[in-house]
Amino acid sequence: MHVVAIGFWGAFLGTAALMLIGALVAFAQSHHRVALAAALTAVVSALFVVTYLGWLPIANPDHDARLVAHVGIFSAVMLGLMLLLDLGLLRERETRRRILAAMMALAVLLFGMSWLLSPRQAVTYGTMVAFCFALIALLVGIRSARRGDRIAWFGVFGVTFLLLGMGGGIWIVLDRQGVPWQVHAASATAGMAYLIGIGAMLWQRYSYLIELREVLAQGPRYDPITRMQSNGATGHMIAQAFLGQQQTPARPVILIGVAIGNLYALENLHGRAALNHALFVSASRLRRCVPADMEIGRLFEDGFLLISRNAGDLDGLVKLGRELAMRLSRPVMLRTSAGEEAEGHAAWAAQVGVGLLATTAHTKPAAAVAKVRDMSRTAWSFASRVAWHDQGLDMITELPALEPGH
Repeated sequence: MHVVAIGFWGAFLGTAALMLIGALVAFAQSHHRVALAAALTAVVSALFVVTYLGWLPIANPDHDARLVAHVGIFSAVMLGLMLLLDLGLLRERETRRRILAAMMALAVLLFGMSWLLSPRQAVTYGTMVAFCFALIALLVGIRSARRGDRIAWFGVFGVTFLLLGMGGGIWIVLDRQGVPWQVHAASATAGMAYLIGIGAMLWQRYSYLIELREVLAQGPRYDPITRMQSNGATGHMIAQAFLGQQQTPARPVILIGVAIGNLYALENLHGRAALNHALFVSASRLRRCVPADMEIGRLFEDGFLLISRNAGDLDGLVKLGRELAMRLSRPVMLRTSAGEEAEGHAAWAAQVGVGLLATTAHTKPAAAVAKVRDMSRTAWSFASRVAWHDQGLDMITELPALEPGH
């Protein structure tokens, strides 16, 4: 093998080793699910590469080919399990038992079919099985990303490069001596891109769990929107917005109130930890769809306040109101206790109301905030869940829901 190819594959194995170290750190901090996914990704990827490069001390070509085929199938099954883990399908004990039994039966079937082929045919078969599983993972990732899960785009990025790397892998394993070093370099680079993409996705999940643990532990003392210890920052934010606009009164202040109507019922049914988790999830979704020029803060115990001094795009404001109502209303599975290995979960969907208000800097801030909060609570009874101030009618009315296809 060319020395340049060896260097690229060494860089790949170094990347896998760093990912494994990160998994051990996450495991030490009790984030077992993230640690398991990261460790499996690193170890299985390294095993796949070492086997396909022929770096294991196996002299018999037929035995080596059988091992390569089996590693390809094993990698496919592990990729499927990691996909199910990421989708949250292995949380419930009974469902987990059934899925694992089905995956084991599938693995036995795939391994058995490989023995019906010649060793060289089995290599191609095992690689194609792994390729098909990766393709399914890519399609599922794209589906999740298009439904609003932005973290899934990291997985899509990684699995795309995994498919490219597998294309070079089948060439390498079938003609180990005649493959140009450029193919090795491209395949190793694709493998590193795969590990980086999956690592970035897992880091997002990991940081989410760290923040969630802090929220569950501290509750009201920790603001899940501004990351401050006190809600007093919201009042300061409001004062600064209106004070700044008094210097340029021609441009109004845009206020968006978001109220969640079923938080108290959630706390009564499932406790404070579930309430804190619901606030945390709602805040996370809120931050992901709010423009960078808009400030965010808590609005009492059951809502949020968004403030913008940029009133030039009113159509964008209306679109944002609809998007907030849609995203925050999506169902979520909440934890009902603060323990790391908590089994208790509760399905919940926020009863969201959104109020849109454009006001002048001469309005009293307290009156404007009270008005937009009342508008958001009124929106609970609207089909669109969005209320706004109709300038033509000079009254609070429902923002019409989007027509199908818009």
